[in-house]
Amino acid sequence: MQIHEKLRVMRQWKGWTQEALAEKLGCAVNTYAKIERGETTIKLDKLEQIAQVIGVDVQELIDANDKTVFNFAENCTHSNLAHTIVLTEAQCIHELEKGQLIIEQQGKEIGWLKEEIARLKEIIDLLKQFKAET
Repeated sequence: MQIHEKLRVMRQWKGWTQEALAEKLGCAVNTYAKIERGETTIKLDKLEQIAQVIGVDVQELIDANDKTVFNFAENCTHSNLAHTIVLTEAQCIHELEKGQLIIEQQGKEIGWLKEEIARLKEIIDLLKQFKAET
């Protein structure tokens, strides 16, 4: 994950708009937006300022390890996450596959429940018919 992508995600986790963060940094919204889109080179002093405002170490922003998502959740007051999530790409793929299997199974169960509801409605109709005849 590149620095500008980390900045966007961290800002969003804080629940801040680009405007709010730009204001905290004392810069124009357009200037910060360009940083977040990766359209401008960010100087180290500005990166240090951003890291301080967000509440992370600069090292977390410049760490080139693509296998680590970053340790940020515990610093977020906006997020309800109670723990830090650190996953490799392979783990993410595995979790996605598990999620897809769960969704597939839920679809099957919903289909079965719809069939069961239809059968129960038939039984109720038969009972009503029997009651009416007696």
